[in-house]
Amino acid sequence: MRVVVVGGSGNVGTAVLRRLHREQGTELVGVVRHAPRPGAPAPYAGVEWHEIDIATPAAVEGLSAAFAGADAVVHLAWSLQPNRDERVLAATNLGGTRHVLAAAVAAGVAHVVVASSVGAYSPGPKRRRVDERWPTGGIATSHYSRHKAVVERMLDRFEEQHPAIVVTRMRPGLVMQDAAGEELRRLFAGPLVPVRWLGRVPLPVVPLPPRTVSQVVHADDLADAFARVLIRRASGAFNIAAEPVVGPREVAAVLKGRWVPVRIAPVRGLIWAAWRLRLVAMDPGWLDIATTVPVMSTARAAVELDWKAEKDGVEALAEAVRGVADRTPGDGSPHLRG
Repeated sequence: MRVVVVGGSGNVGTAVLRRLHREQGTELVGVVRHAPRPGAPAPYAGVEWHEIDIATPAAVEGLSAAFAGADAVVHLAWSLQPNRDERVLAATNLGGTRHVLAAAVAAGVAHVVVASSVGAYSPGPKRRRVDERWPTGGIATSHYSRHKAVVERMLDRFEEQHPAIVVTRMRPGLVMQDAAGEELRRLFAGPLVPVRWLGRVPLPVVPLPPRTVSQVVHADDLADAFARVLIRRASGAFNIAAEPVVGPREVAAVLKGRWVPVRIAPVRGLIWAAWRLRLVAMDPGWLDIATTVPVMSTARAAVELDWKAEKDGVEALAEAVRGVADRTPGDGSPHLRG
């Protein structure tokens, strides 16, 4: 099986390569803007790398060549920054996805797997689970959510126009691993936020709204779900998340603090002010996702993929917090070269 991973050096892409290396007879191709350095360690070694900026219209030709002979394409490339310029984000997130899909058609790829997200879902319940049929209209105040919702509509049209191509949508919760620590710090905290104390020095209080309820999955568990989809050529959407659901009490426990319930509005206001002042990199849309999106059922993945997370959600969150505190880089990742 020949698999092309678009965005193969990112948080999820690295884990997907790590998992697919274990499948005998699998040829791996990576598409990135900047390839890992020569002699980079596993999982970047043994991968055929193509340097392509998928945001540019000219990318379709290069992508078509990279996809030639592929049995499947896994599309993971996504931009979270600069979140003050949505046009730049859209060029990669939306334009790039269109280019990947066009190239998959041109190259005759039989299976396309696209990373969607819990963030694609419309507002929903926190006290009961929803399956993959819940509307994917997104959260209007989040650029991330809006873009994921647009991609979902893009895939709807793609399926209608190309019924012979198997299309799979993966909708994970927050994806965590220690090796993404430095990347997470850059994308969400920014250079001015002290992170060395996270999870080490007890916090007196952790003020969070009660509706700050999220689902988490370790990158390796998500990668295993991707591998199972590829092996089974499973189509449709799959919610992917670990147990337990992570609420404010669990977050406070990881940060070694006491949870204090607060209203959403003042917390959102503080995040907005800090973001506007460039004190943090995280925009308030991320709080809107955490307090608004529904809790997902992962029953379909369990039944059709025989998938179950090996690491629970709190463990995955704690590992990521340690990675942020240690500023742990992914070995060989081109994003973190000095």
